[in-house]
Amino acid sequence: MAIITISRGSFAGGSAIAKQLSERLGYPALSREDVLQETTRDYGVSEQELSKTLNEAPPFWQQMPGKRLAYVKCVTAVMLAHVEEGNLIYHGITGHLLLSGIPHVLRVRVIADMQYRIKAAMENANLKEDEAIAYIQRVDKDRRQWARQLYGVEWDDPSLYDLILNIGRVSSESACETIVRMAEQKEFESTSESQKHLEDFSLSCRVWAALAKNPETRSAGIEVNADDGVVVIGGTVNSVKALNLVPQIAESVEGVKTLRCEFGVGTNWYW
Repeated sequence: MAIITISRGSFAGGSAIAKQLSERLGYPALSREDVLQETTRDYGVSEQELSKTLNEAPPFWQQMPGKRLAYVKCVTAVMLAHVEEGNLIYHGITGHLLLSGIPHVLRVRVIADMQYRIKAAMENANLKEDEAIAYIQRVDKDRRQWARQLYGVEWDDPSLYDLILNIGRVSSESACETIVRMAEQKEFESTSESQKHLEDFSLSCRVWAALAKNPETRSAGIEVNADDGVVVIGGTVNSVKALNLVPQIAESVEGVKTLRCEFGVGTNWYW
């Protein structure tokens, strides 16, 4: 089983490579836009609110990650449902961070110089040159701040990727061929150990997402860990009502065999 994430900046050519790679390998391709639509459908969050929360850098007085973290868990749960079905190519921002709990993910970043991106934005989005520059700069800034706030990393840090391809220097055909060859290497083969990581990570995210779906239990103070069906929830919630609801919701998630609750009512919550 191969899982490939392609981190793509706006108008950097990553979507086209993902499509070509999907046709070459016969793997399904899942875009950021697809994930947002499915998250809206499955978790009842409007796509506009979800997109705004995940993409735009918050004002300085709203730096706590509460709603943003809850939505990220919902998005990750949707992605993992596809991952568990088998081979997958995901293209969008920070997919390599959302799936960081899976060891055999091949993390690819597609880059292009500014002139390439400006030209693509002008042609594909019908923007004037100054509008294209402003749009690309704003989106890059917001995504950089998003990665810093939730993961404490720099989005463009090369150490976060296994492969970086400059689409301004290599053709899409060469890029696809390189990705295919990398995906065949033993480092990215699924093993029994990495499969267990996947199953545990998926269960923890599904429990987190179920709690995030309910306004009463939506708390950034909660941590969820899973190990062979044993789920441990720690941290704090904001009310006695939430304290009673968390076990009920968590136990209803498919795959939870044993639940341990190690949390109480406290002030470490954000909305």
